[in-house]
Amino acid sequence: MDALPVFLKLRETPTLVVGGGDVAERKIDLLLRAGASVTVISPTLCEAVMRLHDRQLIHWIAEPFHPKALANARIVIAATDDRSVNRAVFEAAGEKGIPVNVVDQPDLCTFTVPSIVDRTPVIIAIGTGGASPVLARMLKARLETLIPSAYGRLAAIAKDFRDQVKQALSTVTARRTFWEEVFQGRVAELVFAGKDGQAQKELRHMIEHADDATYERGEVYLVGAGPGDPDLLTFRALRLMQRADVVLYDRLVAPAIVDLVRRDAERIYVGKEKSNHVVPQGEINQLLLELAQQGKRVLRLKGGDPFIFGRGGEEIEDLVNQGIPFQVIPGITAAAGCASYAGIPLTHRDHAQSCLFVTGHLKDGSVDLNWQALCQPGQTVVVYMGLTGLESICREMVRHGLDGTTPAALIQQGTTLNQKVIAATLETLVDEVAKNQVQAPTLLIVGNVVKLHDKLAWFIPESPLAQNAAIHEPGRGGNDGL
Repeated sequence: MDALPVFLKLRETPTLVVGGGDVAERKIDLLLRAGASVTVISPTLCEAVMRLHDRQLIHWIAEPFHPKALANARIVIAATDDRSVNRAVFEAAGEKGIPVNVVDQPDLCTFTVPSIVDRTPVIIAIGTGGASPVLARMLKARLETLIPSAYGRLAAIAKDFRDQVKQALSTVTARRTFWEEVFQGRVAELVFAGKDGQAQKELRHMIEHADDATYERGEVYLVGAGPGDPDLLTFRALRLMQRADVVLYDRLVAPAIVDLVRRDAERIYVGKEKSNHVVPQGEINQLLLELAQQGKRVLRLKGGDPFIFGRGGEEIEDLVNQGIPFQVIPGITAAAGCASYAGIPLTHRDHAQSCLFVTGHLKDGSVDLNWQALCQPGQTVVVYMGLTGLESICREMVRHGLDGTTPAALIQQGTTLNQKVIAATLETLVDEVAKNQVQAPTLLIVGNVVKLHDKLAWFIPESPLAQNAAIHEPGRGGNDGL
């Protein structure tokens, strides 16, 4: 770290602001919100700062800066557009050992003022050491959208009950689990709904029944990891990934996504690929059940969406039968993610009014699809896991009515830096794929919408794999399921 983040209590603390313009006004506002006693030294004041003076919220020294003004100051902020004045403030404060900040001049600062997300008593500060204030403001704006203002009230309520929770639960683990339930369960939802009184009543009830082990029971989170790009994860998925005690993941989950799981969580690889199941599906189902019965929070991380060719329904059936609580968090399915990154709309008023998702192989490994339903005009067909049966699929679609010139594209490892898009037709796609070193997982898209790829492709990563693409090479990720 270039600097140590700290939170200063400034209530009634004498602070000096040098300058009376608009920039100074913003700093004064922050100091007043922190309860500081603010003195401004400047020959003139802008209208906004003058209003603060008229309301007797600040003291005003109507003079140019001089070192004597530092006599009682504990913190100094220089907010003038005169570099010589700013340096004089910096040097005078340094001689007296007073922390000083010179706005927009990092080399003249012993401290910087961060961008702040205020959810008092929760305060989040974002600093760049003065290197990029604009970036800090952008990050602040993003956090503002993620953190409801009610979190401040929730934290204040929790503070009032901390001692009672310590008395009711003797171990750190039990208390952590309890508070996680509070902050992510019914109590939090009541606060978010503005029902603080009911939230406190619910919290008291939880404390009174804290010894019944309710908050130590296991749970399974069936989370869709999306097609590969970590930025496509949902907020809820990220939150549960940080709560899990153990994670079961397979080969379709990108390493960058697995890295987002809580650092101390146990990781179990249950990868499956064609004709090589490291852990058979039945054992995965049983493992989920056993881990949850041990009181663990189990994250089942699956590529794409768990309910679209992801066997999510199979994996939770035993949980339902055994009364194990679970949550299902949808993810962006491979069809939506890969098509978007390849610049291929799945529907389009001029090309396709419907879209079908099918899997390229069934349990016995054969390609036996409802060809009549697939080979209809005005629709897009997306085939998951279709690389092995690609030749058969293209041949059968032509045999059942589609023209051989129908556009078709195979997308390798969509949405990641290894994405490769091979766009051709049903007649030529197999040969084009053979010319390239295609690596699973892949996704096949058939229909006139593929024509738009050349025009709309926007994601073209620079990687050794991508540079060998035949036409366009926009990610890794790909199919849901196996």
